[in-house]
Amino acid sequence: MELRFDAAQEYQIRAVESVARLFDGQGKVEASMSYSREAGFLTFPNRLDLTEEDLLSNVQEVQKSNGIPPGQSLACIEQEIDTAGGKEWVRFPNFSIEMETGTGKTYVYVRTALELNKRYGFRRFIIVVPSIAIKEGVLKTFQITQKHFQELYGNLPYKFYAYDSANLTQVRQFSSSPNVEFMVMTLDSFNKAMTEEGKGNVIRRPTDRLQGATPIHIVQASKPILILDEPQNMESEKSVAALGALNPLLALRYSATHKNPYNLVYRLSPAEAYRQGLVKKIEVASVLKESDVNQPYIRVDGVSSKKRTLTALLTVNKLMRGGTVKQSSITVKPGVDLREKTNLPEYEGFIVDEINLNAHRVTFSNGTEMAVGGSQGADKEAIFDAQIHYTIEEHFRKQRRLRERGIKVLSLFFIDRVENYASMEGIIRRTFVKNFAELRKKYEDWQNFGPDEVQASYFAFIRRKGGLIELEDSVSGESQKDQAAYDLIMKDKERLLSFETKEAFIFSHSALREGWDNPNIFQICTLHQTTSEIRKRQEVGRGVRLAVDQTGERIHDPQVNVLTVVANESYEDYVRKLQEEIVEDYGEGVEFPPKPANARKPTIIRLRKEYVLKPEFKELWGKIKSKTKYYVSIDTDRVIREAVVEIDNLEIKRPRIVVSKAELNID
Repeated sequence: MELRFDAAQEYQIRAVESVARLFDGQGKVEASMSYSREAGFLTFPNRLDLTEEDLLSNVQEVQKSNGIPPGQSLACIEQEIDTAGGKEWVRFPNFSIEMETGTGKTYVYVRTALELNKRYGFRRFIIVVPSIAIKEGVLKTFQITQKHFQELYGNLPYKFYAYDSANLTQVRQFSSSPNVEFMVMTLDSFNKAMTEEGKGNVIRRPTDRLQGATPIHIVQASKPILILDEPQNMESEKSVAALGALNPLLALRYSATHKNPYNLVYRLSPAEAYRQGLVKKIEVASVLKESDVNQPYIRVDGVSSKKRTLTALLTVNKLMRGGTVKQSSITVKPGVDLREKTNLPEYEGFIVDEINLNAHRVTFSNGTEMAVGGSQGADKEAIFDAQIHYTIEEHFRKQRRLRERGIKVLSLFFIDRVENYASMEGIIRRTFVKNFAELRKKYEDWQNFGPDEVQASYFAFIRRKGGLIELEDSVSGESQKDQAAYDLIMKDKERLLSFETKEAFIFSHSALREGWDNPNIFQICTLHQTTSEIRKRQEVGRGVRLAVDQTGERIHDPQVNVLTVVANESYEDYVRKLQEEIVEDYGEGVEFPPKPANARKPTIIRLRKEYVLKPEFKELWGKIKSKTKYYVSIDTDRVIREAVVEIDNLEIKRPRIVVSKAELNID
């Protein structure tokens, strides 16, 4: 498969044009060699002839044309840095481009860089990313768009590569080549400054491989344009200092969720992306234990009295440093607020009101009473089982419907702990295998597939001394299958989209939360114990890109582009938190996209009478009437939905569907 790209998408052209217009008045600078005496190398540096006043005027014009309130000053970063010639004060402007996740941000900034070269002769670009996953995603975009951009820009020669501290000749090439050069770097590869002991990133150390020169000094001499991917992850003082140390000409900042939008020049909001049909619609399928809906986990382990003070020992979920949620034991006394103790909003209203030593009970201010040994809250294993079961069956149903259109369906699982999947006896792996083996019997296309061959996974890891790979949560080891899965997920997106590849269910902890996505993710299953360090907008963002078929063509049918989020919390809570995150990212008064649909809301189907007269419907009714009295079962409901869609392309919503005989107009 070869993914195809449309060069005429208006919103992308506007984003490119918004940046290009910032340099109106700048003449095109032809390749001009310069000798850096301090660095000791010939370079072809970027050059900007406009003053800050010129830039500010251009920024204001672009902001006005895009409906953004014009700024009154040019936002710049300035600091003192170490150069080959000693200490030097640098100052460089920053410009922000805000694009909703899934709308082609990486495509846009690569195209923008090529457009800046075409118009103004800029040729040195460093793309800075916060993680390895995002780096791999950027390199993949370069690979799959190269043919497209060569056609668009007349076979303009350009090179792209990841910075590699073991291959410092790249740095020399980056600076001395007369062509356009893109170097992709993780922030960690250059953000450690040199110490008196000579420690720091390799890029900051003199090396014989460059005739004694320091790599970062060679980079500085080229005056690169920085392209910051997800710059909200680069806002610390240390990170800003690292960016300044590259001595950039300027920085272009691309994100859906800017923390500090320096000179915002273009905005594509979530509501606008939805309105233009640029992303999938979202629906939420909530999975909860009926008796514990909206209840946080609490277990009473004991009550005691010491020095006339009554206390109770509770086990609760607690938000830890780093954002993970773990079960913890806490000692409480009357008046203790569990929300404050756990740092989790789910415990709102659980203030210890009374501890009864004689009755061995604890009473909370919201009226909840619990005896020693009692517990409430989600049964983790039961919840996981229900979520995984629903996700697999939804996957099977969608794949059956979309196969004829050449669309391969993928499902992404965010898991709570790596060991719950990486171990063959892990609860998530066991539950997936059990449910897959059970459900495939009902779907002919899947009966010859084994549960092991349809899975792929990728987890963050640390490479220890001796080459040992340590996965997150201290699960170690890396098999050939793990490496193959990494290549498939991170480097070979087209193969993952092909029916020739069996893998269709992808498992990750947090490594895929940013920078990675796939257009054919149709289900996201959030297997977190309660809250997670992964924000809901990050989770949803992995699957909102519009689907593609086997020819690589983008599908714009809204009936196809529906992302189902299988969440372990109530629909109302999920939607509320998602909207709270949008407000947090964009501020009060932001326009929301339409509320995600409730995938489990009962929906009544009313069929027009003419359907009863169709031979196709009579044949269908003959198959199901023996199973139907007053309400159609869920399985039969699915038969009705899909058959009716085939009969007349009738738009039908989600289950649970209630169809009465009277509504069918059948005796």
